[in-house]
Parts: sequence; structure tokens; C-alpha cells
Amino acid sequence: MAASSTDAAIAVTRLGLGARPGEIARVAADPRAWALAQIRSEGAPQPAGPFADSGQRMAAFLDYQGDRGQRAGASADAEAVRTARQAARRALADDTAQAFLTRARLGAATADGFAERWALFWANALTVSAVKFDSGAFIDLYEREAVRPNVFGRFEDLVVAAEQHPAMLLYLDQARSTGPDSPAGTRRKVGLNENLAREMLELHTVGADAGYTQADVTELARALTGWSIPRPQDRQAAPGRDRARRAAQAVEPGPNGFVFRANIHEPGPRTVMGRTYAQRGAAQGEAILRDLARHPATARRLSRRIAAHFVADTPPEPLVARLEQAWRRSDGDLAQVARALVEAPETWTPQPTKIKTPYEFIVSTHRALDVPPQRIQPLRQALIEMGQPPFAAPSPEGWPDTAADWAGPDALVKRLNWARTAAETARTADIAAAARDALGDRLSERTRLAVARAESRTEALTLLLMSPEFQRR
Repeated sequence: MAASSTDAAIAVTRLGLGARPGEIARVAADPRAWALAQIRSEGAPQPAGPFADSGQRMAAFLDYQGDRGQRAGASADAEAVRTARQAARRALADDTAQAFLTRARLGAATADGFAERWALFWANALTVSAVKFDSGAFIDLYEREAVRPNVFGRFEDLVVAAEQHPAMLLYLDQARSTGPDSPAGTRRKVGLNENLAREMLELHTVGADAGYTQADVTELARALTGWSIPRPQDRQAAPGRDRARRAAQAVEPGPNGFVFRANIHEPGPRTVMGRTYAQRGAAQGEAILRDLARHPATARRLSRRIAAHFVADTPPEPLVARLEQAWRRSDGDLAQVARALVEAPETWTPQPTKIKTPYEFIVSTHRALDVPPQRIQPLRQALIEMGQPPFAAPSPEGWPDTAADWAGPDALVKRLNWARTAAETARTADIAAAARDALGDRLSERTRLAVARAESRTEALTLLLMSPEFQRR
């Protein structure tokens, strides 16, 4: 299908994160090819480091969580212990904040806007949130290690990497779930936690309409017992005794800080959604999860969510059907699903219906002004004021992205206040040119005239940023 004069503007705003100066002109030759070229087996681009790796971050986290006597010495007073823990907590929070800034800077500068939006979609669909400090300590690693490398691979690999990451295990309390009949459970009388199992079924795979029962949730939770992370006591043995200690506790290290603890795993076969899984330790839970990832209900539910995120709050049914067909035909190959999205005619309808989230609004503004965010504090404060604090989705459902959620009167006033501040500090001289660069053929005559007739440069840029074309994608 030949590209229209509007397709380039649609590509970089609806599929991407907004246009940078000159980008619409560069994409205009073949907007679909621009998006398709970003579907790469290595996944989405990574924010530029340096970052702490999994081992370093886990060591810092264990320092924060470690035994109080071990931290400050047996004779240390309570104040010294408290000071040490606060310092460790601040260091983890600072690392996460800087990682968020780096992620926003990537969004503001990348030429791969579709790949970045696709990665952000999946990070939100498989939400981990910093509303819990422990999970927040790993949330940037979660995106870099579990999400970005897998967003153009098979969904089952993505969801396994996500569920086994320390950020998810801490966020949904899986790290402390213990099988009641496991060796540790019979000694300590500790219990099962069903949070991860419930969200796996309801939000991450088949969905509430798939017909699973509470018994399925409990059975899956039993299968997942043993999925955990390192603990401070795991490293208290002398180096020469580490292997013996791990053997005694039946701890099996995995990727990115995941460990399996056989001594807290509930023994026995498990039956979930009519299928029985033999007792195979860590592999039991993974086998169930992979089957859920391949379930037709998962393809149907997540295809609808993709269409609703990229195209319309109430997505066109033909688009949902195209995505579901691509998903099921390819056995959950997300590269094929992404290609189906790009190639679908419904993706290229001229009328924008999606309102930008606060993060999208801020990132697209930085792209339009060709200036990445410089400091975390003003970025964080702006997002807090607009209702989308960094890395802090309010629930496992993730951030909403419908007009009803973000276009209320109070929300628009807060956007206006931020837009005015951004306009006051921007160095953009030719606002009319900036409007053409940011919106291309989506720039309406009404907005063009409003910008041209503004009494000041600040007013002109504010009008551009608050225009319906800029606020919607």
C-alpha cells in the first residue's frame, strides 16, 4: 500500500513517541518500512549505561536487608544501624532514579521510536511497580534484563523472564511464598502466597474470562513455591562453605538473581485449567506458565490490549482479529504480531483517538524541542503532578492509557502549567517551523493560525504543546 502524505506523521506519533526535527521528512519515503526495520531479534534498544548489573544490585539490596548485627557490628548502637540502612536505601533509590532519567533520555532521542513504544507497552502489560521499595530496587534491571531483550521474541520467553525476575518476585510477594507441606513449611508453619499466581492468570496471560477457578490459582501458587531470590543468610557462610550451604538448603541459582529453593517447594503434581503437571521442581511452574502463554485466550486478550494501546481506546475489531491471527499462527512470536500491527490498514487511520499519557506527553515534548531531559528532579516532579510518578504504577494492572483516565479538567490544567514552564525555558526560535516538524500534515489550520497569531514565543509554544494534535496520537 502506498504511503499517504499523512502516514509519516502517524508513524512517528502513533507508533512512536513523537517527532524530532526533520524526522517526519526522513520517514516519509516509507513509514511502514521505518517501523518494520525496528523489529529486531535482539529486542528493543537499551538505555545507555553505566548501570549496576544484577549481581551488584543484588549485593546492595542484601546489604540493605541484611542482619542488623552483621551490618554494623554486634556492639553497634541502634542509631548506627539505622544510619547504615538509610544510606543503603538512599543509594538504591538514587540508582533507580538515575536509571529512569536515562530511560527518558533514550525515549527523547532515539530514532527507534516504535521499538521503544513496543518495549514500554510490554513493561506496562507485565507491570512491576516501585510503590513497593523492594521491587523498585530492581525495576530498571527488570526492564533491561527481562523485557527489552525479549519483546520481539516469543511471548512465552518474555513472560517467563518477567515472572522469574527478582523485581516481579518481590512485587507480588512470591519470594516469601512457602509450600505448607514442603520441608521448610512443615517446620516453620509458614504459608502460601497466591499473588503472583493470580496475576499470572488474570493479567499476564489468559485473563479473567478464560474460565479458570480459584482452585487453579491455588494449584498454580503451589507449583510456583520455591521461586525466590537470594537472602542475606545465603552469603553468611565462609566462601569455602557456600557450595555446601546451597546444597543443604537446595538452592539452585538461575538468571538475573532468580533462585529456586527446593526446600520450600510444595511437593506433588499440580492440575491447572484441566491439565496435570508432574512434580519437576522449578520446571513445574515454568511448564504451567508456558502453557498459559500459548493458550488461545492469551492471544485474544493481549491482541486486544495491543490494539487498544496503539490505535483506539475501543479498538477496531478487524485489527484485533488480525493481531490474534498473527499471534496464533506464529505461536506467540511477538515479531510477527508487531509486523501485523504495522501492516494493518486500521493502524493508519488519520483520526487520532489516543490521548498521550503524562510520560508520553513529556517525552514527545522533549523530542519536539530536540532537548533531552537533563535532571531527574524536575522530570520526577512533573510526572508526580500529572499523576504518573516514575516507575510507580498504582496496581499490577499497570498504567491506564485511555482518554477517560488522562483527559479530565484537572489533568489538563496540570499539563498546561507544565507546558507553559517548558515553553518559557525552551530555546526554540521558530515556533511555526517547530509545529510543522512536530506534527507534519497532522497540523490543523486552526492550530497553525493560533501559533502564528500568538503574542509571544512562550504563548505560541504553549499553544502548540496543548493543541489537540499534539496531545493526541
